[in-house]
Amino acid sequence: MAVYIGSEIYRRSAFGHNHPLSYARQESVLDMCRILGWLDDRNFIISPTADQSTLTRFHDADYVEALKSADALGSVSVDVRKRYNFGTMENPLFKGVFARAATTIGGSIEAAKQALAGETAFHPSGGTHHGLKDRAHGFCYFNDPVYAILTLLDAGLERILYVDIDAHHGDGVEAAFLDDKRVTTLSVHEENRWPYSGKMENNTPGCINLPVPQGLNDSEFLYINNNLIRPTCESVKPQAIVVTCGADALEADPLSKMALSNGALWQSVLDMQQQTPHLVVLGGGGYNPWTTVRTWVGLWGLLGGNRLPEILPEAAQAILARFDSDLIDEEDRLPEWTTKLEDKKATGKIRGEIKQRINVILKT
Repeated sequence: MAVYIGSEIYRRSAFGHNHPLSYARQESVLDMCRILGWLDDRNFIISPTADQSTLTRFHDADYVEALKSADALGSVSVDVRKRYNFGTMENPLFKGVFARAATTIGGSIEAAKQALAGETAFHPSGGTHHGLKDRAHGFCYFNDPVYAILTLLDAGLERILYVDIDAHHGDGVEAAFLDDKRVTTLSVHEENRWPYSGKMENNTPGCINLPVPQGLNDSEFLYINNNLIRPTCESVKPQAIVVTCGADALEADPLSKMALSNGALWQSVLDMQQQTPHLVVLGGGGYNPWTTVRTWVGLWGLLGGNRLPEILPEAAQAILARFDSDLIDEEDRLPEWTTKLEDKKATGKIRGEIKQRINVILKT
């Protein structure tokens, strides 16, 4: 069985009007899944909110307190902004930011507990993989994948695989477990893209990075899945997998230049579901409202063993039709973004540089 971890807190206004995450993505995923009949009291779990002592298990106490105080005051001093990197255009200060970020942590802890109980746990509000111990980073105030992994470690697991298929390198998670031999991190991300880390020359057996060129297509991604992700699973034999399935690797996302269809991401995650008894699936980036929401709705449907509809019901279409985005020109918006869940496949040539990089990694 699969369980969905969510919260009504994500309906509150967040990030401001000019931020790539200001659109209603989490509530739209939740509402569409309910419209499709894929959510009820049996498989929906309300996300708890992590308390301050939990937050300071990984994050520095002074940083946690600074974010909490700034949220309460509704303002941040110049010194605090420079030190902790919130109250910026990248990581804005908005009402309720502390509770929202703490709920994301609580949701990933709960997702890990559900995975330990044998469920596939889906927490699309998670995936804040850039958060650092002592400051906000890359739209991420705290780092919830870290807490999912810590919860699995607390249960005595000794072989955990973290897979990051967001378009941006999972730098915060990698840094957190770089010296922990119980955790293997694997990130597939666009090369020369913010945060400009995750380079192959820094790879070790427990820290695997595959930077990929722009325009990555489905054929190339599934080659990566079959020749790097799956062999890593077979080698590590993970007792649990945590995956950050960002939707910003999809074609038409405004913050990357990759070109995948959502079907390629779905296939990879479903493959991981077969590789371990304990799976946590998190969200991540995704800045095209239409492609992101459809991807996570479809992923939840498939994780739960549901058949995806050919055409969405009118109520679901209405949610997608209400979206707007200053980042995507009207002439670039496809009609099927409001009527269907599955993208047209984006097959193509598998470039030699991708095969070469995988061969280098496998020899590391």
